[in-house]
Amino acid sequence: MTPPTADRALVIGEALIDVVARPDGSRAEHPGGSPANVALGLGRLGRRVDLLTWLGQDAAGDLVREHLRGSGVTVLEGNRSPLRTPVATAHLDATGTASYEFDLKWDLPETWDEDAGDPLVVHTGSIATVLQPGGAAVASIVGRRRETSTITYDPNLRPVLMGSPAHALPVVEALVRVADVVKVSDEDLAWLHPGVAPAEIAEEWSRSGPSLVVVTHGGEGAFASTSAGARISVEAPSVQVADTVGAGDSFMGGLIDGLWSAGLLGADRRQALADVDAATVEAVLERCARIAAITVSRAGANPPRLAELG
Repeated sequence: MTPPTADRALVIGEALIDVVARPDGSRAEHPGGSPANVALGLGRLGRRVDLLTWLGQDAAGDLVREHLRGSGVTVLEGNRSPLRTPVATAHLDATGTASYEFDLKWDLPETWDEDAGDPLVVHTGSIATVLQPGGAAVASIVGRRRETSTITYDPNLRPVLMGSPAHALPVVEALVRVADVVKVSDEDLAWLHPGVAPAEIAEEWSRSGPSLVVVTHGGEGAFASTSAGARISVEAPSVQVADTVGAGDSFMGGLIDGLWSAGLLGADRRQALADVDAATVEAVLERCARIAAITVSRAGANPPRLAELG
C-alpha cells in the first residue's frame, strides 16, 4: 500500500560551502548550494522540508548541517558520503553580480533515512541534475516520485561545470517534461537558446508538460506562462542591491511556498495546478518578488523568515 502524502517537501541537490570573493579582495565563507538554499528558504517560511544531498563528514559539512538545521531543514543521512564537502567560489563584480568556480564531486547515497509518507512536493535543480554520477540518480528519484508528488525544477545553470548548451539542453528538457512547475532565469535561457525570446521558450515549455513556467528577469521582475494559456508579468520591488547570491533560490522557495498555500501541491492536485487562474499566479509571483528583493538587499544567500513578510 502506498503511504499517505505527508505535509512536507523533499529537496534533492547540492549543499556546499560558498566562498564569496569581493572586488576589494575580501573573502567570506557561507553555507550554500542552489537546492540547499531553496530548502533553507522553505524552512524559514515555516515549511517542513527535508534535504537529500552529498555532504562530507568534515568540519565544512558540519557547518552546512548546522546552518540548515537552524532554519528548520532536516538533512537526510544516507549510507555513504564524500570524503570532503564541496566548495563553490562566487566572484562578485562591482554591481554585486556573481560568477562561479567549483571544487566538487556530486553523487547521492543509495539509501537514506526518510519519514514515512510521500512529500507533497519534490524539488531539484542546478548542478545536481547535470553532474554525474549523481545526475542520473536525481533523474531516477524524480521520475519515481512524480506518481505521488508535485515536481518542481530550476535549471539554475552553471556553464563552467555543464559544458556546452548542447550538452546541458537534453538534460534540462527531459526534466522540464516531467516537472509540474519550472522556474528559470532569463540568463539561463539566453545560454540555452541564444537569440530566442524568453517568453517564447516559456510558452513552448508550458505546452510540453509543466503546468506553470516562470522566467525571472532579475530587477525587471518575472513572467509566467501556464499550460492553460495564461500569461502573467509582475514587477520587482526596487531595492539597494548588496549582491545577487541566492536571489533565484529564494524566489524558487517562495514559489513552492505560494503554491503550497494555494492548495496546489501533491499529485492529487495536479489538475487543479493545471487549471490555476491568472490572479492566483500573479499573487504568488508578487510575493516571490518580495522575497527575492529582501534577499538581494543583504549579503549572501540569506532569504527572509516568514515574520519579515508581514
